[in-house]
Amino acid sequence: MPFGINNAPSHFQRIMNEIFPEELSEGWLIIYIDDIIVCSKTWEEHMHRLSRGLTKIQSVNMKISLKKCHFVFKELKALGHVVSALSIVIDKNKGAAVLLKPMPQNKKEIQSFLGFAGYYRQHIQDFASIARPL
Repeated sequence: MPFGINNAPSHFQRIMNEIFPEELSEGWLIIYIDDIIVCSKTWEEHMHRLSRGLTKIQSVNMKISLKKCHFVFKELKALGHVVSALSIVIDKNKGAAVLLKPMPQNKKEIQSFLGFAGYYRQHIQDFASIARPL
């Protein structure tokens, strides 16, 4: 897909979601545009899942650049999160940015803040209840 087309990233994301629906619903695969993260608790499980993912990529004639690939990490910082075999948590450096944001002064700034904070909503208990008054 040619880059420079303004809806190319969302189109590509949709394609990736269509290729990997089971893996995404099982929760061990994380995809954000062209970043694919495979999460596993054991070496054997990781090799199985990695093989499953690469086989699907190959089956739809997609190509990957080995120069851009990183394999087998115990812990990985990606997209504002720290991913490990045990958990996915907010990267402390990114989470602190929420606290450092200035107090919103108008509707547009509140919407911007909610979008920023909402990115981490899965880690904030009762996020919807907390955000509703805003």
